[in-house]
Amino acid sequence: MAKDKSNRANVVFMPSGKRGLVEKGTTILKAAQDLSVDLNSICGGRGRCSKCQVQPIFGDFSKLNLISKETSVSEINEAEAFYRKKIGLKASRRLGCQTQIISDLVVDIPEDSQIHRQVVRKETTLRDFSLKPTIKVCYIEVAEPHLDSLQSDFERVSLALAREWKIKNVQCSIHILKKLQSELRKKNWCVTCIIYFSPRRQPEILEIKAGYSEVAPYGLAIDLGSTSIAASLCDLTTGRIIDAKGSMNPQIRYGEDVMSRVSYTMLQKEGLKNLHSSVIKGLNNLIENIVNENKIKKDEIFEIVFVSNPIMHHLLLGIDPKELGLAPFPLVHSASLNFKANEIKIKGNRESYIYTVPCVGGHVGADAAAVIISEQPEKSSLNTLIIDIGTNAEIILSKDKKLYACSCPTGPALEGAQISSGQRAAPGAIERVKIDPYTKEPSFKVIGSDSWSNEPGFFDTISSSGITGICGSGIIEAVAEMRLSGLLDHNGLIGSDKQTGSKRCIQDEKTNAFVLHKGKNINIKITNMDIRAIQLAKAALSASVKILMEKSKVSRIDRVVLAGAFGSHISAKHALIIGLVPDIRVDSIISTGNSAGSGAIIALLNESSRVEISKLVKAIKKIETAVEPSFQEHFVAGSIFPNEEKLFPELFKLVSIPDVNFNQKQSRRRRR
Repeated sequence: MAKDKSNRANVVFMPSGKRGLVEKGTTILKAAQDLSVDLNSICGGRGRCSKCQVQPIFGDFSKLNLISKETSVSEINEAEAFYRKKIGLKASRRLGCQTQIISDLVVDIPEDSQIHRQVVRKETTLRDFSLKPTIKVCYIEVAEPHLDSLQSDFERVSLALAREWKIKNVQCSIHILKKLQSELRKKNWCVTCIIYFSPRRQPEILEIKAGYSEVAPYGLAIDLGSTSIAASLCDLTTGRIIDAKGSMNPQIRYGEDVMSRVSYTMLQKEGLKNLHSSVIKGLNNLIENIVNENKIKKDEIFEIVFVSNPIMHHLLLGIDPKELGLAPFPLVHSASLNFKANEIKIKGNRESYIYTVPCVGGHVGADAAAVIISEQPEKSSLNTLIIDIGTNAEIILSKDKKLYACSCPTGPALEGAQISSGQRAAPGAIERVKIDPYTKEPSFKVIGSDSWSNEPGFFDTISSSGITGICGSGIIEAVAEMRLSGLLDHNGLIGSDKQTGSKRCIQDEKTNAFVLHKGKNINIKITNMDIRAIQLAKAALSASVKILMEKSKVSRIDRVVLAGAFGSHISAKHALIIGLVPDIRVDSIISTGNSAGSGAIIALLNESSRVEISKLVKAIKKIETAVEPSFQEHFVAGSIFPNEEKLFPELFKLVSIPDVNFNQKQSRRRRR
């Protein structure tokens, strides 16, 4: 007998995006466990540990097709009231084990309540460059005042800087003026000044300290992505990269991709305010963590460089991004910006500056410009294609030292989101996959272990994390291996157990699925809907590349550079097999890590690179591929997995792909 749907409620968990129907009265913790959502609890749901803290989110979520109300959850009970008094449980938070779901609900799982917290793997590989920061530390000896002189203390500081350091026309804020006289008199008119230089500004004193001070000014280079934030702490005197930290972008609870966040600002009265304040809070928390772990003070951070896509750029600044949701996609301002961090309430030294790398235009942002700073494709004689893959992909093509650029929405599927067993890269996630072409049996690697699943002792190596899902690199390899082993045809259809000879191919509603792992508590499978999500993402990427090649009159690609955190973990061979990159020799595909983050570091430590990129972005030919007449044709062609040797000669030199077709209607027509 079918269950009464009126007694069930929709629940959506953020930031994972996992959703399902649960019986009304089910606790949030039980719902999370049933839907394999990462929510901590060590007391077995007895209300004793307070580890399962969650934050119900209320509002009209049109993208999710539900309304989450304050009446969607049960009233606060005695256990929660006790924890509010004992540990200061925030008013916005509830205990998942004590809170019942009464009707449709959206729930955010805070990072501190997750068992397997995000591993943000954004390594940076820097090219050679000269150290030329905007910050300079200057020790000066200032002449004492005397009765027959009308010079102010600031004038005499200015004269000393001009005399000893050739720094002229210096300025400072009221805050510095308030402390200037006392600092001068503490150490017999000797002071150390921290000076900020910018091409369009007068030199400015950001800090003044009595006597000779070996103060080390620090800076942060931040890659503000749609999904994650990566920050590098640098010593501005030596150029040394001291530390790198990452965190999830808290805006993800309002939408996985940037366009859903644009929609949120348009549909919700407080949408822009919520998105701006959440990312500022997330950034300040990340800054707090990185300075505390390195035993420095926020007051020692004097400059922060940001790179981001255009929508994140606007949301960082608190600017409404709605025009970026409508053609012709104009930015309010695309050139670089230079302003005090306290203008947007970013915490560093109270006089610290923010520099934003210029955006190219439309949906091609500062992250693409930062990749250019890092990779310098305009200096190469090769036809080079750079793909920075994320929730939104930036693509740069260089030909004859000219640059062409575009952006395309690949969605979160390539990073593991919106996949049936998908998750982001964290301990317990499957990241590598092999499938035996004869037995059709899979083996895999999990983040946190160096062993393959078919090796002795594998399960001992993952005892702390278990197997929790599959991340982006694992999905790419799984799909490619399914093609190589004849489990998946070129149209993206998974065969049945009879068609493939594998009992791991099971019926999944009206299509088939492949069981990658069957465990006690979790089954990880690749469904046809998962394959479709990958096809849509790679089709958008393929179509954009084809259009760039048409516009630049490029007939061949000599080199492909995979940039970004995700790109650095993709197997070049498997990317080629599924058609994620153009047909090219596999040894001509290289991964560079987080090139946008590297570009941000170079911009922080080398002021000349800022001048160069500001000139260069003006010469880039930007293409809005989605409005090109040929986009749909290329998109359809790009959704098919490579299957013809004449179209993919380099791929078929590398591997042999079984010629299978699991479309039963076509098969019946062939038999006639």
